[in-house]
Amino acid sequence: MALKFHGSLIGAALFAGLLSAPALAAAPDGLYARPNGTTAKVWTCGGKLCAKVEEKNFDMFLSGIAPAGDGKWQGDMKHPDMPGFMTFNGTVTVTAKGLKVQGCAVGQSMCDSESWTRK
Repeated sequence: MALKFHGSLIGAALFAGLLSAPALAAAPDGLYARPNGTTAKVWTCGGKLCAKVEEKNFDMFLSGIAPAGDGKWQGDMKHPDMPGFMTFNGTVTVTAKGLKVQGCAVGQSMCDSESWTRK
C-alpha cells in the first residue's frame, strides 16, 4: 500500500511539472508590434499558425505555418507589404520577447527577417 501511495506522489509531481513546462507557456497567440509600427495579430488555426496586420485589415499572410518543434513553425508565407501572389519559405520562432519571423525567396537563400515584440 505504501508503494501505491509513493507512485501517486510521483504521478502528481509529473503532472505538476507538465503544467509548468515552458513549451505550454510559449504559445504564439497574441498581438505583436512590428518594426514598421504596425500590429500583427497571431493565432493558431487548425493546429497551424495564422497572422494578419491589424491596421490595414490585410488578408492573412501566415495561414499554413506548421509546428516544427523547439518553438519553431515552418511553411509557406506571404509578406504583408508585398503582392499576395509572392510566397516565401517561412520560419517563425518564439523568443523571450516575442517572435522572429523569417522568409526566404529561393530555398534558404535571399532571406529577410523581422523581430516582433509581444504587446
